[in-house]
Amino acid sequence: MKQLLDLDTFAKTLTDKGYDGYFQTEAAYADKIKDSISRFLEACNSRMDKPMLPNIMMLKTYLQWNGDDKPKVECNMWVKYEDGLFDVQKMNIERIDQYGQLLKQAKLTDLTTNSVPTRKEAIAQVTEKLKEQLSARKRGFRM
Repeated sequence: MKQLLDLDTFAKTLTDKGYDGYFQTEAAYADKIKDSISRFLEACNSRMDKPMLPNIMMLKTYLQWNGDDKPKVECNMWVKYEDGLFDVQKMNIERIDQYGQLLKQAKLTDLTTNSVPTRKEAIAQVTEKLKEQLSARKRGFRM
């Protein structure tokens, strides 16, 4: 059963899972998650902005950023919004190289805010595991 959470609980739950960076709500309003959503909702109430999809807002953040010349991990969340209550519906996690090319992607659907993976788990889904290097054994005959 999906449970909608108020903004404070929603923001605290995601922050506790490691999503503590800056977010963009509907490609604008860059700020911490609670402040970004609040600014977007204020703009909607004053009719200066509106969601692209009814009752759904998109949040975007970087899960890993090591500079412009290194690969980065981005996360897009589709959040259901009804009467001041929120719940994550799905997530796309993408590892992108420094030129903007997609390296690896994970799509998570049928989520709730409580079932969202932690930030480290999300990064692990799109990061290649280092191959174990076995120690080189001398080949040949021994006398």
